[in-house]
Amino acid sequence: MREDLLAQARGCAELGSPMYAELLTRAADDPGGAVAGVLGERAEPGSVLRMLGTVHRLVLEGRVPDLAAHYPTAGGTKDPLAAWPAFREVLVGHAAEIREGLADPPQTNEVGRAAPLVGGLLSVAAATGLPIRLLEIGASAGLNLRADHFRLRHGSGVYGPESPVVLENAWRGLPPVEAPLAVAERLGCDPSPLDPTAPEAQRLLLSYVWPDQTARAERLRAAFEVAARVPATVVRAGAADFLEDLAPEPGVATVVWHSTMWAYLSEEEAARLLRHLERAGAAATGDAPVAHLSFEGRDPSRLDATQLVTLRLWPDGGRMVLGEGPAHGLPITWSRPPAT
Repeated sequence: MREDLLAQARGCAELGSPMYAELLTRAADDPGGAVAGVLGERAEPGSVLRMLGTVHRLVLEGRVPDLAAHYPTAGGTKDPLAAWPAFREVLVGHAAEIREGLADPPQTNEVGRAAPLVGGLLSVAAATGLPIRLLEIGASAGLNLRADHFRLRHGSGVYGPESPVVLENAWRGLPPVEAPLAVAERLGCDPSPLDPTAPEAQRLLLSYVWPDQTARAERLRAAFEVAARVPATVVRAGAADFLEDLAPEPGVATVVWHSTMWAYLSEEEAARLLRHLERAGAAATGDAPVAHLSFEGRDPSRLDATQLVTLRLWPDGGRMVLGEGPAHGLPITWSRPPAT
């Protein structure tokens, strides 16, 4: 348990959350075992995120004011690095509810991952000259299905329309920004989809933002505004079932996109999903191309602090690494020109 928690603490430190790094380091050395009372014998990566998210939800609901005083996302003004005593009290006092929260899937609908998505879509648009039919697996609330309605700032300027969502320092180097990007369809799936216009869903999504990363929380709240005016559909389905009937469509580039979700798939579902993609790719033509665009770790079966933007575009079907960036998506360093 101690080794698991320290590994998670290192990951949080690497991804820019000193608060969570400190809490998990203190938890690893907790002689009273408050975290063990919630997590059991092992602290698997997903369970730690769910524990932290469930506690954060209690904070956002106003139910644990002593701890909320340390959470910037709840307006707290006390030192976030001094939150451990109050955090431990919440673990003990709400242990049963937090254990129940471990059964829920993490809802990390990170808006910063629009940076690799938009760049990848521009690469597809440049290669095909076609509008995009965007299909997202593991879409959560579908916020990134509206990514073309976000504004991205980069070293040499800005890309995208006026928007409540502004992604600062989004790109190092540029994808093919001259390509005309038009999204013809926005459809996603998730085992537990959320309505981004519902207050309860918004709280749940905010609970998975690390509380000392206020810029991420602000981006998320801004994305709720975009979601209220840009329609997108997210259906309740697993990824492989969602793609069961995947087929190219003439006049559009069908793009299957996912980010930081492959590690949550079983081996059987991942294999089925790849078979569906290969079958659709084999049927692709120049007028009806199919693309698999992803932002996952170098080993997609494991959560990783650094992730790759990869693209397969059929009818050719070759795999390209377009760039890389931290798991939350900002900034993306583009490593090669797009396919043409």
